[in-house]
Amino acid sequence: MIPWKKCFSEMVGTAALLCAVIGSGIMAERLSGGNTGIALLANTVATVLALYVLIETLGPVGSAHFNPAVSMVFFIRKELTLELLVSYILCQLIGAAMGAWLSHAMFGLEIFQWSTKVRTGPSQWLAEGVATAGLLFVILSSPKGKASSLVASYIGAAYWFTASTSFANPAAAFGRMMSNTFAGISPADVPPFVLAQITGAFLGAWLSALLKPQRQQNPHL
Repeated sequence: MIPWKKCFSEMVGTAALLCAVIGSGIMAERLSGGNTGIALLANTVATVLALYVLIETLGPVGSAHFNPAVSMVFFIRKELTLELLVSYILCQLIGAAMGAWLSHAMFGLEIFQWSTKVRTGPSQWLAEGVATAGLLFVILSSPKGKASSLVASYIGAAYWFTASTSFANPAAAFGRMMSNTFAGISPADVPPFVLAQITGAFLGAWLSALLKPQRQQNPHL
C-alpha cells in the first residue's frame, strides 16, 4: 500500500517550492526596476528560506525530496520501492504545476501559460549537471540533522555560480516551463535540462560514495 502522507507531502512541498521560486521571481521583477541582479538576489533569498523551511517541516512526514532526480537516486540505492518512486515523481510533477498556477493566481496573471524564455546551450546544460551533482553530493554527505541548512545554502550559492541559476530539479523545470515570468524556461529547452540533471544526480551520488569518510579506527585496539 502506498503511504499517502509521504506522497501528499511531496506534492505539497514541491508546489510550495515552485510557488516560492516563481512568486518571488514575479515580485522581484516588479520591484527591482529592471535591475536583474537585484531581482535574482531576491529570488535566491526567497528560495533558500522556503527550501529550508519545507525540508524541516515536511522531512519528518515524508522524504522531502521535491525532486525526481533525488528520488531516482534513492531508488537506485534501494531506499525507495519502484511503486513509491513512480508515486513520488507523479506527485512532484503535479505539485510543480500547481505551484506555478498558484503563483500566477496570486499575482493576477493568466493562470495557464507557457514560457518563452530561452535557456539552452552546452554551457547551461553543463551548469545543470554541475548544480545537480552538487545537490546530490550535499544531500548524501550531510551529517545527520544538517541536510536542511546545507541543501538550502548550496542551492543559494548555486543560483550564482552556475550559468543556469541552478534549477537542479526536473520538477522545477517542468513547473517553470508553465510560467512566462522571470523564473520561466521555454518548454523546448526542458528536455536537455532534465537529461543534464539526471546525469548530474548520478554523478553526485557516485562522488558521495567515493568520498565517504572512513570509519575511524580505535587507537586503543
